[in-house]
Amino acid sequence: MRIAIVGGGIAGLAAAYELELARKAGSLVEYTLFESRDRLGGSMASEIVNGAVLERGPDSFLTEKPAAAELCRELGLGAELTPSNDADRKTYILVGKRLVPLPDGLMFLVPTKLIPTALTRLFSIPTKIRMGLELLHPPRPSGQDESVAALVERHFGAEAVDRLADPLLSGIYGGDSTQLSARTVLPRLVEMETEYGSLTRGMLAAHSKMRARAKASGKAPAAPRPIFTSLRGGMQQFVDALTERLDPASVRLSTPVSGLDKTRDGWSVTAGGTAERYDALIVASPAWAAGVLLERVDPALAEELSGIPYSSSITINLVYDESQLGRLPDGFGFLVPAVEGRSMLACTFVHRKFLGRTPPGKAVLRAFLGGMNNEALLTEPDAVLVATVRKELNSILGEKVIPAAAEPEYAQVSRWRRAMAQYAVGHQDRKDRIFARVAELPGLRLVGNAYDGIGIPDCIRLGRQAAKDLTASSSPVSASAS
Repeated sequence: MRIAIVGGGIAGLAAAYELELARKAGSLVEYTLFESRDRLGGSMASEIVNGAVLERGPDSFLTEKPAAAELCRELGLGAELTPSNDADRKTYILVGKRLVPLPDGLMFLVPTKLIPTALTRLFSIPTKIRMGLELLHPPRPSGQDESVAALVERHFGAEAVDRLADPLLSGIYGGDSTQLSARTVLPRLVEMETEYGSLTRGMLAAHSKMRARAKASGKAPAAPRPIFTSLRGGMQQFVDALTERLDPASVRLSTPVSGLDKTRDGWSVTAGGTAERYDALIVASPAWAAGVLLERVDPALAEELSGIPYSSSITINLVYDESQLGRLPDGFGFLVPAVEGRSMLACTFVHRKFLGRTPPGKAVLRAFLGGMNNEALLTEPDAVLVATVRKELNSILGEKVIPAAAEPEYAQVSRWRRAMAQYAVGHQDRKDRIFARVAELPGLRLVGNAYDGIGIPDCIRLGRQAAKDLTASSSPVSASAS
């Protein structure tokens, strides 16, 4: 069986790795990985500058989703896994010119502790009263999909959307809470509203059940796992380890695929002016690119894929000598609500989030720009973007913390155009329509962040599963043949 993989991001890499395992185990499988860029890994890219690990794209993955950590251990990177420094975890929201910490007891978007919620400066008194009355919400049947903003506003008010939902979701999706699907992005909250009415009561009930199960098991409560996990030498270690496991002859860099066609007994892939036949096809490119490639094969499928919106982002790493700075706020960094009218969406104090990846005496500040509402920033020169971030850091943190005259020792700008899929209202229905069409095209699999999870573990899970599905019917080489 010959399988083509289009796209060498983490989903495509994971699929290729799984096919390589099958090949080495004796399955009659060959694969070719096509990547338009001159490197694999997609937005996963990092470099070490004067001892500091600088991430151009994602800096970690969620620990609770096992696929990424499991693959790291499989690749021999277990000793390199680095937990986030959650003992010092603290996140702020910019409100006016003040950084306000997220209150204790806040479970994503749901306040569960009365006193911290009552005392926080993040919300006005009317919003706090509304949060208290939210406990009285009656159960609401789950009907049509709606936006996250609509769900949050119904329970906690518009201010909670502006100061909580928008900045938190922008940090995860680079998206807009008025467009993101509640059913897809916050399925647990939708279920809680259906069963309990009040999201606060639902969240408290879920925690009570967890404690009861732990008590019934007779086991001591497990130590909380870190929220994020990274690699000591950066996420590039992950990409490099996967790449090293692949057959170099099966990887074609700087080779964009220009055409896909369904044949009577397989697929035709055109790249570099040459068409080759394959039995099966894994498309791991962004949905908008997959839509273009599949237009001749299935126009209805292509239209659905092209309809998935994407946001762009910019990451800027600034390396400072700590002697040039004042004391940064405790914690990991801060989020900037869109209503504040800033260019920055967030800033991470990298040297605090993951210990041991920055030399002593150095500070790394990682700013995020872009999102659905700031695409125009992508056209700005690097120097303008760096100057913008430095000016906003000075304004937000103050002259005593980030003096205007403090020059970073190193500045790194990375642009990621149309890289993050947006799970807009109706995404689940669109996904169902997409995979109904795919089911009519034997040998085709779609993987990536556009379908069933945007994170690194989700992409790995989907990529490996697609490869397993396609090779399930491939006969192993017999002992006599080998």
